[in-house]
Amino acid sequence: MPAISSSVGSGAAGAAIFADSDSRKYRYFDPKGQRATHYEDMTVDVQPDPERYLIQDWIISFADGKGAYVKQNTAAQSSNWHAFRAPDQEWERTHYQRQSKIETMVQSVINNARKSGAPKTFDKAWVKVLQTQLGAWKHAEFGLGTSLMQAQRYGYTQMINNATLTNSSYKLRLAQDITLYLAEIGMDLPGWDDELGKKAWLEDNNWQGTREAVETIMGATDYLEQYFAINIVFEPLVGEVFRSGFLMQIAAANHDFITPAVISAAEADYERNLANTIDLMHMLANDEKHGAANKKLFQGWVKKHGALADKAATGLQPIWSMPHSKPVAFADVRAKSEERIGQILGELGLKR
Repeated sequence: MPAISSSVGSGAAGAAIFADSDSRKYRYFDPKGQRATHYEDMTVDVQPDPERYLIQDWIISFADGKGAYVKQNTAAQSSNWHAFRAPDQEWERTHYQRQSKIETMVQSVINNARKSGAPKTFDKAWVKVLQTQLGAWKHAEFGLGTSLMQAQRYGYTQMINNATLTNSSYKLRLAQDITLYLAEIGMDLPGWDDELGKKAWLEDNNWQGTREAVETIMGATDYLEQYFAINIVFEPLVGEVFRSGFLMQIAAANHDFITPAVISAAEADYERNLANTIDLMHMLANDEKHGAANKKLFQGWVKKHGALADKAATGLQPIWSMPHSKPVAFADVRAKSEERIGQILGELGLKR
């Protein structure tokens, strides 16, 4: 980090003088590669930090004296929070562009399917599964998106906040996609009931474990615990089990080629979010000063949220018996999820 000096008698934001402080080429931070990427130019140090370029304290602080961003918002510790760079390098413009493309694809699939009368060919038992079980799942996605929206407010750097907020946006988009999808195909299916999904989420025993897991994450006060619990634990043990292991595997066998296309974007979203989360947690788990303490903290989160995710997944097992055609067994899907989380935790030096 370049040495910092200050203008005499000034406490104004930006008064600190450092190498390239008068440059518009954003060369005052150390890029991850040989040259700074556009993503780095648009995110690194956009958020002020008294430890870096401000000679006064936080520009904005709360009534209790805490600054706008404080490291104590998570129990994890880092020697340099600003070292994190999201592998997907997503910032506002690229995020809006990607979301727009996904929405265009999803709406095109739905429109073309309805024009051809595809929803009317769905197996009748599968129609009930969609309006009840997929209708319930949208509430899980909304809860996780809401949790991440809360978490991003407390991140210490813009890079962490960006990764968390785009993750939230993907979740909320999927919840919206499912809502609109079910409403549209419901217009083509006699006797469709939009309320069955909500009723199942609130009352059906199959979903109460998932509700508990999601609401526990929503209630966590540590923003990194929320981010960790969602992407490292809940998604491989519950999210992928239901989306990939059930909807995308079983839909076609029940004459439904629309739902997998609508849901498929979520699996690509998760791969991006998982890569971001692993990079951040790997940085913290291997911190020279705080790595051991962070690993112990993370292992506690695995135990806590892993138990809830196992309960949630087990509760969903009866759903696999509901469609007429069942090409994939729940036990096989669960075995794959265990292998998946084992690989994820292995990258962080953690255990199941």
